[in-house]
Amino acid sequence: MNVFNFGSINVDMVYRVPHLVQPGETLASRSLVTVLGGKGANQSVALARAGIDVQHIGRIGVADEWAAAQMAAAGVGMDHVEAIDGASGHAIIQVDDAGENSIILHGGANQSFDAPVLEAQLGTAAEGDWLLMQNECNGLDVAFDVAVRHGLSIAFNPAPMAGNVMALPLERCAVLIVNETEAAELAGAEDPEAALAILAARYPQTRVVLTLGAAGAMLQVGTRQIRQPATAVQVVDTTGAGDTFVGYFMAGLIQAMDDASALGRACRAAALSVTVAGAAPSIPTAVAVDNFQEPTVPPCTR
Repeated sequence: MNVFNFGSINVDMVYRVPHLVQPGETLASRSLVTVLGGKGANQSVALARAGIDVQHIGRIGVADEWAAAQMAAAGVGMDHVEAIDGASGHAIIQVDDAGENSIILHGGANQSFDAPVLEAQLGTAAEGDWLLMQNECNGLDVAFDVAVRHGLSIAFNPAPMAGNVMALPLERCAVLIVNETEAAELAGAEDPEAALAILAARYPQTRVVLTLGAAGAMLQVGTRQIRQPATAVQVVDTTGAGDTFVGYFMAGLIQAMDDASALGRACRAAALSVTVAGAAPSIPTAVAVDNFQEPTVPPCTR
């Protein structure tokens, strides 16, 4: 079984600030660090550090091939990553003293895909392989179509949420991972548990996973629900925590963990990630995650 991740590769410019900048305000940053980022790249790195053989499908500007080199060094397969002329995707990230962040994205090379490219990149995929996607690249409708024709299992994290997501065949997803905002927009319900129930009823064959930040995560398939509390940690930077969760949750499924175990491991990985600054640099290794203290409250299944 192979895992293909069609996703963004970004250059993240991370500014440490006393508070997130307000409208009309000019604010001096305390530091600037430029690092590998992008939801796609982060999730590929998380999968690789969790012990999964993952092939990334993506594009990056030729001036930023150092970012692709860092992904390769983390163990990500890069045979399907192309360096092209023009700007890479990049993000301007503010991180405040509480560890909260605010992000501006520029798509760059992540928005340069067309149908022939995606057909070629997924041409080696076989029935039973996984395709993981996020919403920072164009061409998702084509990728869904190719995946269905090839018999791939689809996992989708619709972040950042946008109008194009509603037109995608989400019923084709084996796994749908959303945060509270994404769940509310997809389900049309503000209450997270109500939104989860609506999505689980709408997609009864799909594992719908709802991440709740410091409150942990929930998973529902049909009427079966699992709730996993988070582990309390000292927060340094929440950037990349959701991507860490996605990578480790998918790794757990691929490694034949039951849903509760995969959910718990993903929550521990995400908790560890927020104790370190940066996105990709904060993603922990499998050894670190498996040695991390278990939550004091066990998951609840009903």
